[in-house]
Amino acid sequence: MAIWWVWSVTALATDLYAMVFVSAYVAIHVGRGLFLASALHGRQAQLHAGRFIFWFVVSAAPWLTGGLVEGTARGLLWSTALAIDYGTAWRRYPTPRLGRVPTSQYEVAADHLAERYQQFFTLALGDLILVTTLIYADNEFTADRTGALLVAFATTVLLWQIYVHRAGALLQAAIEASHDPGRFVRSAPYTHLLMVAGVVAAAAGFEIVIAHPTEDTTPGLVGVVLGGPALFLAGRARFEYEVFSWVSPSRLVGLLVLAVAAPAMVLVPPLVVAVVGALVLAGIAVADAVRAHGGPPEPPSPAF
Repeated sequence: MAIWWVWSVTALATDLYAMVFVSAYVAIHVGRGLFLASALHGRQAQLHAGRFIFWFVVSAAPWLTGGLVEGTARGLLWSTALAIDYGTAWRRYPTPRLGRVPTSQYEVAADHLAERYQQFFTLALGDLILVTTLIYADNEFTADRTGALLVAFATTVLLWQIYVHRAGALLQAAIEASHDPGRFVRSAPYTHLLMVAGVVAAAAGFEIVIAHPTEDTTPGLVGVVLGGPALFLAGRARFEYEVFSWVSPSRLVGLLVLAVAAPAMVLVPPLVVAVVGALVLAGIAVADAVRAHGGPPEPPSPAF
C-alpha cells in the first residue's frame, strides 16, 4: 500500500504541476550521468557518462523553460527538447572533445534486449485491454457495444500475433548473429516507439468506439482508429527490416489499404471503422501464417 501511494501521489503531482514532471525527467537523466561519472572515475567507460551529461544538460534548458510557460510555447519547447534527446541518441551522442559513442560499445546481451522490448510491448497491449474493458463496464450493455468490445479484443490479439511473427520471435537470434549488434540497439527504441504509439492510439480509438459505436464518425476518430494500426505497421515494417533486411509485402499492402479506406470511413459508424482496421490486421496475420506453413520463405538477413 505504501508503494502504491507513492506512485499515486506522484502521478497526481505530475498532472498538477508541469515543473514537477520536467524536474523529475531532467533529474533522472542528469543524475544518472553524474552517478555513473562518479562511480566510473578513472575508467574509459566514464566517457559515456560525460556524453550523456552534456546532452541532457543541453536539453534541460527547453525542458525546464517549457515548464514555466503554457500553451503553444510549452509544446514547442518540449518538442525541441524531445528532438534533442532522441536525435542525439540516434547520432550516438556526438560530444565536443569526446566524439560519438563507438558502435562497438552498443553490444548488449541479446536475450535482455529482446525480452525487455517484448515485455514493454505486452504492457502496451495490456493498456488496450484495460481501457476497453473499463469503458465497456461504464456504459449500458448493448449488442453493438459488446460487438465493439469483441473487435477490440480481436485487434489486441492480432497486434500481438503480427508483432511476434518471425521478427519478434527471432530478435534475440538476429542480434547474436549480426556483425553489427549495435544497429539493433540503436534502432529498437524508435521502431518500438512507433508500435507502442500505434497500440496507444488504438486504445484511445476503441474508447470512443465502445462508448458510441453507432454515432457519427468524425475525421479525427478515423485518424485514431485506423491511424493506430497504421503506426504499428510502420514500426513493425521497420523492425522487420532491421532483423531480416527485408519487409513483408503484407505490411505495405496493409498500410496502403488503411490509407485508401480512410476517407470513406466518415460515412459509416465508428464500429464499422474499427472492423475495417481489424480486418486489415487479420489479413496480414493470415498472410504471415500462410507464408510460415508452406508459402515462400522469408529471405534471411545477410547477417545470418
